[in-house]
Amino acid sequence: MADVEDGDDSLYVLTAMVVTPGRFPGVFGDDYPAACAALGLLPAADGYGLVLGQDGTGARWTVVVDDVPLVAVAIAAWDCGMEYDLSPREETVVAALPGWPVELAVQAPGVPAPHDPEPEVDLAGLPRLAPPDAGEWGGPQRRLGADEIALRWAQWREETDTSEFTSPGPQEGQDAATPAEVTHAHPGVRRALGEAHGYLESPPPPGRVRSAFASGEARTLRVDGPGWSLVARTDDIAFVLLDEEPAQVLPVGRGARLPALLEGLAALAPPES
Repeated sequence: MADVEDGDDSLYVLTAMVVTPGRFPGVFGDDYPAACAALGLLPAADGYGLVLGQDGTGARWTVVVDDVPLVAVAIAAWDCGMEYDLSPREETVVAALPGWPVELAVQAPGVPAPHDPEPEVDLAGLPRLAPPDAGEWGGPQRRLGADEIALRWAQWREETDTSEFTSPGPQEGQDAATPAEVTHAHPGVRRALGEAHGYLESPPPPGRVRSAFASGEARTLRVDGPGWSLVARTDDIAFVLLDEEPAQVLPVGRGARLPALLEGLAALAPPES
């Protein structure tokens, strides 16, 4: 627990996250510019840190700072089970936004239960952040689902039988420099894979393709497009989630074509922050 001081106000820090071209919570959008727009921010090359907490009245606030390295170090320490006093300097604060973008199961001790800021607080022009409705299905829920699969890859992989999802080899005469498109029985998955393949020829906005460390020399990929999300490991299979298939996770077998697509996408991803 730490405090972010802003004049006479204090924020009791509960958690934090970063929003950069290479790393951001999928709840905000399909790419980095969309994520910034959801926060009412202009896309900055170095990105932003988000500090989630409660003020002295218990109200939920998300404080945006431009000291991304500080926030990233705090997250890394917490992930390792270490204590870290996340206290950004006042001059690094870019904005204070009402609400939280995700549900938190914790709250600050000694203050009232988490709630939205009181109506008399001047919030003119500020986006109000709130978690997506867990009872609905759409872009935010689909992207959060893909984020969860990326986080718990080993568990999802262990429970998935991909024997029926292998892809045929490249077509005769296929240009070796251009990976053949991956096929799939589901038309929505074919569309998603085709649009992901199109990124190799026409790079998408920053953040549509993101890459993170995995075991060995592999990378974990998160790729998004209109109505679809893909999560994969470059040495393994892929999973696709679609807006038109609520809460369904559709596996794509490795086959002969998927590896080239995944390697090509990994090359497009910005460095992870």
